[in-house]
Amino acid sequence: MGVSGVGKSTIGSLLAKELSIPFFDGDDYHPKENILKMSKGEPLNDNDRLGWLQTLNKLAIQQLKNKGCIIVCSALKESYRTILSATITQHTKWVFLKGSFNLITERINARKDHFMSSDLLKSQFYILEEPKNAITVSISLTPNTIVKVIQKKLADTSEFGLFGLGVMGKSLSRNLASKGFAVSLFNRHVDGKEVDIAKNFKNEFKELATALPFDSIAPFVNSLQKPRKIMLMVNAGKIVDQVIKDLLPFLEEGDILIDGGNSNYNKTKERFDYLKSKNIHFIGTGVSGGEEGALKGPSIMPGGDKKAYKQVQPYLEAIAAKDANNLPCCTHIGTEGSGHFVKMVHNGIEYVEMQLLAETFLMLKAMGNNPDQIATVLEGWKNTANSYLLEITIDILQKKDGDDWLVHNIMDKAGNKGTGNWTTIATAELGVPSTMIASALFARYISFFKDERVAANIHFKSEQKTNLNLTNTELLNAYKFARIINHYQGFRLIDEASTRYNWGLNLSELARIWTNGCIIRSDFMSHLVNTFKTTTNILTNKQIIEELKTLKPSIKKVVSECVLNDLPIPNFSESINFLNGFSIADSSANLIQAQRDYFGAHTYQRKNDVSNKFYHTYWKNN
Repeated sequence: MGVSGVGKSTIGSLLAKELSIPFFDGDDYHPKENILKMSKGEPLNDNDRLGWLQTLNKLAIQQLKNKGCIIVCSALKESYRTILSATITQHTKWVFLKGSFNLITERINARKDHFMSSDLLKSQFYILEEPKNAITVSISLTPNTIVKVIQKKLADTSEFGLFGLGVMGKSLSRNLASKGFAVSLFNRHVDGKEVDIAKNFKNEFKELATALPFDSIAPFVNSLQKPRKIMLMVNAGKIVDQVIKDLLPFLEEGDILIDGGNSNYNKTKERFDYLKSKNIHFIGTGVSGGEEGALKGPSIMPGGDKKAYKQVQPYLEAIAAKDANNLPCCTHIGTEGSGHFVKMVHNGIEYVEMQLLAETFLMLKAMGNNPDQIATVLEGWKNTANSYLLEITIDILQKKDGDDWLVHNIMDKAGNKGTGNWTTIATAELGVPSTMIASALFARYISFFKDERVAANIHFKSEQKTNLNLTNTELLNAYKFARIINHYQGFRLIDEASTRYNWGLNLSELARIWTNGCIIRSDFMSHLVNTFKTTTNILTNKQIIEELKTLKPSIKKVVSECVLNDLPIPNFSESINFLNGFSIADSSANLIQAQRDYFGAHTYQRKNDVSNKFYHTYWKNN
């Protein structure tokens, strides 16, 4: 494409010969009326061009049934290019031949027997809308050089793009490249701060030898095969929206954006709907496994349109961890924000698992064990309660810092990045009692009030010496009990969201992709894969019911001993409190409902009325 006189026919025919595909000059398809009009020096209007453009579009569609072709056409406006590539956008590549007005005028004046005069060139330059997504080549080069440049740029295309080269973005890039995929890498350019990040990263690792590095958006997008597949690895929040805004001018119908960060599922749904209105696919994707998992194989939770997922499936499944049956720990979760929702709850379950191990550490330390001895105890737990978090806790406890253990020298203030907060909000909004997640979150909040805790310790420090009358077996049993309740609450929240939002989530498949690669992988998670094939509520499973009954005496004793010895174990406590509250047939909520009716006329139902009628009582006695 380009204005008349840039050499479209010459370059097009040479390129077609090099690529061994048919060549067609769009001028040959002008109707007689158009040629006559241009011969009189009259510029064509859009009505004149419409039928001609549609004819060329039909020609392109026909040639795609074979092996494609090269078509020469001025295609000066974006609207013209839209008509020319109608229904075949993803199979179209534009080459823009660009030159100055003076150079092209000289060329036109030197041509003979051509209906285009230099007088019409001004009108062409006036309406020219330079394409954003095209291979642009200067006509100042020789024809053979131009053809070589075009061939090289056609060859320099990648299958997959990574936008953002932080820790996770870098690891995923290397993972993709190591699987043989051609990737393009983008990281922003900030003078003095972020310079040549993508280029330097590419040069650092041999698996990235063929990767294409960029710090400018337009060439990055243009380096990708259509439909473009771009994974955003940027911080959650407003940055995602800004990146989408920056990318949109260069995207085309059918392109796919994948948000691989920890975005809020509500925002993901908004972005999904917004981009859908622009015919761009958006896949909100949870990725778990940290830096090492991203490099060696994470658990991946993509949510979005299933047809769009099919197009990125080969890439995501190739880099995912593998389960016990060598299947990828990646599956289409559902539509809209479902992928980010389940990743959010994954992190909520993770908060609890970490807190339970922290409370276990506190109790074993109170029983007189040093970190090495605690690590030895936990090593024994791996036979019946193994998990990734248990394994890394053992490693952490064994790490020395000089003559002391490093864990002793770490400030006891636990941070969070928001997913635990979002999960707690979601469980409140959906009315699901995921109490352990909330408790784990608030335990982190309490830890952050270090100065106030130190001050409070002066006034409320226990006078008695800690004397936990517990065995390691009782502590292990209590740990198992609490973990079962944690997983019940997390999956129950996911199931409620699936029903409320019509996502149709498969809990068994979700548990399966969490058996490897992710932070909460464990032997118990592997057990849940089969459990969820027959129920969505693990507290109805006979084997789990019997196990909880067996473990219950231990959790009762552990919690009692800790309360008597002033040891805070909020998650262990909440696990037994929840089951006691959940399994009581007649709770105290009848008094609460009576109180609500007393002061607010909120009404109540009667146990002996099967009609579910609501009553109101005037409670005050005269």
